[in-house]
Amino acid sequence: MSLIRAGLLASCLILGACLPAVADPAPSSDDVARARQEVGERSRALDAVAARLAAAQARLDALAATAERLVEAYNGERVRLAHAAQAYQEARARVASADQRVEEVRAEVAVIAAQSYGGYDITRPAFGLLSREDFLHRVSVLRELGGERALVLQRMRDAQIVASVVRTQAQHAYDAQRAAAERAEAAKEAAERAVAEQIRETETLKATEERLQRRLDAARGKADRLARARAAALSGASVRNLPLSYGSSRGEIVARWALSQLGKPYVWAAAGPSSYDCSGLTMRAWERVGIRLDHWTGTQWTSGPHVPLNQLRPGDLLFFGYLSRDPGTIHHVGIYIGMGLMVHAPQTGDVVRVASMWRSDLVGATRPAG
Repeated sequence: MSLIRAGLLASCLILGACLPAVADPAPSSDDVARARQEVGERSRALDAVAARLAAAQARLDALAATAERLVEAYNGERVRLAHAAQAYQEARARVASADQRVEEVRAEVAVIAAQSYGGYDITRPAFGLLSREDFLHRVSVLRELGGERALVLQRMRDAQIVASVVRTQAQHAYDAQRAAAERAEAAKEAAERAVAEQIRETETLKATEERLQRRLDAARGKADRLARARAAALSGASVRNLPLSYGSSRGEIVARWALSQLGKPYVWAAAGPSSYDCSGLTMRAWERVGIRLDHWTGTQWTSGPHVPLNQLRPGDLLFFGYLSRDPGTIHHVGIYIGMGLMVHAPQTGDVVRVASMWRSDLVGATRPAG
């Protein structure tokens, strides 16, 4: 490479290094409006899903309550079924006892039949040779034996009827209770299936709600970033157009540093370096020149002499609220930079920016003293 070409290249590099960087264009008001419109749309979608989720949760609560009642009804039927089973077993024992009694009575009948009326057989020829007295005696005995046999047979029939009735009642009670338990089981299972299905629907809606919430948060973040970028760009443009010229006094150093923080977001209770609230910004600004202030407008108001508004200097603190013996009634503070303007951290969702000091709640100014 020739010396001439090398010199030209070096000159180009030097010139290129000296050229100002091209800043990204500030978001337009339409960009910010579209971002906020997207926030609105996603917020409405989230609200709709939240409403559906609330309804689904209400249905789930109702179904769960119904299922709980059915489960308890099933538990009750199970208890009654256990009692019925026990009663059935006891009834079967009574049936067995009744059956045994039937067999005992049947055995008595068999004995009577075997004895053939006490051993007398009126069909035998000898029976007709008895004397009249013996005949009448034996007829009386036969009559008594006939009555006893009738009683025995009646007891047998009664025992058979009792056994049959007890057996039938026990079986009917057990069958009815088992059918009730089966119905309760079916109702419980149906309720549990309904609850499980509702749980799935609720979980699906919860997942949808979480997804929409993330999308809404992303849209809000984007809208906030665009709004902050636009506010910072507009603030920077307004400052560049101001005929401000600062020297090396403490207040001017404070004002210059405050202007270097433009565009940083307002965060409640923050004191830098990436975000501020109003008194956090003023505390850090005066800290640059060795003045320690509390992170509170109440004591910053009394941190130095009060300055008439027609004698303000860059760096003076401007306070807003209303005056009383309670310093907590002062709720905002900014840093005067000249020409009726101040730098301040306004509120949540906003950024450090330049604004007019002339507000209806302006109560006065203080020049902090070391």
